Amino acid sequence: MPKLYLLGGENVLRRNAKKVNERAFQDAKQPIDVLVFSWARASFDRKYGKRKPFSDYLISLGACSVNFVGYSDSPEFIEEKMKCASMVYLTGGLPSVLIERLKKRGIDKLLFAYKGVIVGRSAGALALCSRCITTVRSSSKVRIVNGLGLVDILLKVHYIPEKDDVLLCFSKDEKVYAVPEGSALFFNNGIFEVIGKAYLFENGEKQIIVT
Repeated sequence: MPKLYLLGGENVLRRNAKKVNERAFQDAKQPIDVLVFSWARASFDRKYGKRKPFSDYLISLGACSVNFVGYSDSPEFIEEKMKCASMVYLTGGLPSVLIERLKKRGIDKLLFAYKGVIVGRSAGALALCSRCITTVRSSSKVRIVNGLGLVDILLKVHYIPEKDDVLLCFSKDEKVYAVPEGSALFFNNGIFEVIGKAYLFENGEKQIIVT
């Protein structure tokens, strides 16, 4: 199994999750070749607007190379690229789009078999979980989407303390992990750790997770 970093979100230009990314880079095998899946929006297929600043960011963290996988690339090409990469990075966008695409192209199986570091940011983090929460604050609606299941949790990213609480206390039977921007959950062969701040909603109550 890979080492998983579930990042609650980041503004790439502000680099407000640099601590998490630095930790992920410390875990990655040298030399660090990063493979980026920017598949969470159809528009990213044509032009991922943050490609240059994101590449510059990863290189500043220690990446020797940064390659973006196109959705039209063949499964054989993608599999070969993943074999050569020491880190896979799933960017943000629409989680349902990302999950559907990863499954349709068989990337979910490749991610399960991958031995390096996987960083999922925002939608990328949600996709790695067994189930994830998407919310619409204007209507106070909660939608639960089935993810790939690399880690068996129910996750909410971009969590805003107090503002999102009423949305996440919807069930007394299920645990909900909530991660703000700049923080992350780390999973590695049974090891669980919080980088920054994270919260757990259980039995209608909220608690800060400490590891």
